[in-house]
Amino acid sequence: MIDPETLPYWEQGNLAPVREEVVAHDLPVLGELPRALSGTLYRNGPNPQFAPRGHHHWFAGDGMVHAFRIEEGRVSYRNRWMRTPKFDLERSQGRALFGAFGNPAETDPSAIGKDYGVANTNVVRHAGRLLALEESHLPFAFDPLTLDSLGYHDFGGALPHTIEGRFTAHPKIDPVTGEMVGFSYSGSGLFGTRMSLIVIGPDGTLRRQAFFDAPYCAFVHDFLLTDRHIVFPILPVVGSMERARAGAPPYAWEGDRPGYLGVVGRDAPIDTMRWFEVEPCYVFHVFNAWSEGNRVVCDVLRSEHPDVFPDANGKMPPPNVNLPKPTRWTLDLGARTDLVRTEFLAERQGEFPRCDERLTGRAYRHAYYVSGGSASDASGPMFTGVVHLDLNTGHSAEWEVPAGDSISEAVFVPRTPEAAEGQGWLLAVQHVARENRSDLLMFDAESIERGPIARAMSHHRVPAGFHGNWVPL
Repeated sequence: MIDPETLPYWEQGNLAPVREEVVAHDLPVLGELPRALSGTLYRNGPNPQFAPRGHHHWFAGDGMVHAFRIEEGRVSYRNRWMRTPKFDLERSQGRALFGAFGNPAETDPSAIGKDYGVANTNVVRHAGRLLALEESHLPFAFDPLTLDSLGYHDFGGALPHTIEGRFTAHPKIDPVTGEMVGFSYSGSGLFGTRMSLIVIGPDGTLRRQAFFDAPYCAFVHDFLLTDRHIVFPILPVVGSMERARAGAPPYAWEGDRPGYLGVVGRDAPIDTMRWFEVEPCYVFHVFNAWSEGNRVVCDVLRSEHPDVFPDANGKMPPPNVNLPKPTRWTLDLGARTDLVRTEFLAERQGEFPRCDERLTGRAYRHAYYVSGGSASDASGPMFTGVVHLDLNTGHSAEWEVPAGDSISEAVFVPRTPEAAEGQGWLLAVQHVARENRSDLLMFDAESIERGPIARAMSHHRVPAGFHGNWVPL
């Protein structure tokens, strides 16, 4: 018998991939789902179809989309791999061909220079299209019902199928204008400093792509949008071609570098961007941001050192030591200093921050995130609780899964389009470890400490993943 502890970390627990594409109708439901609620929760995450080559990273697995459809109190589930060019090429050969993040030192010679996109990080709907996203390639379109792959979406040919056509995994959709705002990085070549601001109109056409140079090549996973400003965090997880060529992890923590926040007006020339300096730290994900007079207020989850990246010498930090805390950065555009005011909003650590997206870019009150461990601690579950933080009162509420289980990012769904902020539900997926399956959970967002008000039970497992969104019917 194989001892599970001898398996590589990516084959352990809920990090392990699933091998089946399934469709399941009428999942058993404990509790009662609101009959007026109709739509689909789409989730995305890494699910390697073959054993990886070289230094594998959890972030580099092939994308698999999971869909929980809710209609008239009933729930169905299906999953599908995204058939990217990388996926199809490797399936035709029956083995992995690419190193993590396309690392040329660990890529099979037959695949050098070919597309290595995995479409594994997020799912958004914009201008009538469903897009699977990651930050190294164009958006990847798929069918909302079957999840069948439709291929890369280049906005009518406006973005090139090259390094300059990269698109973020975390675009922001302005709830007032309908614009989708995003960015690209490393656009001057692998591990380059060139970035771009990208604005897609509500009709799905490219309105703007403006290029600028960052202080250094950083792993820029997320950014911040207000109704008047855009903020790009350049923080010292740094890409290095020298490391990549040596077979070392291409992205590593370089804590001797300062961090920077680049701020530019949404309609301003890109060369008016102003750089503010912050202490070395890292932010994978943001809650929200808003402009208030000359100030730009940014709420993020900030860590002293990301524990899923090594230092420049290849040494990984201890797991669960530097987990992110809810943090507020305040930038004063009217001041003579380029320093940033930093304050902590709560002590409870966690990841995957969300808010009521109807207030994206505006002042808001209710923040949500998951608490617990991290991906580098493969010996046990990752995130184990859901947290609601009231930013007006400082009060927080939390619900935790049973010991050994884990929970996904929690997505807010308003009760109605007109409901007040925070009036609605949170949807999340729980890995039930003792039965090795996953359930869809629904919480009342105003009282999550009571636990799920409904649970749709699946016989299938949804591996630990990243992000998703609710798409109403």
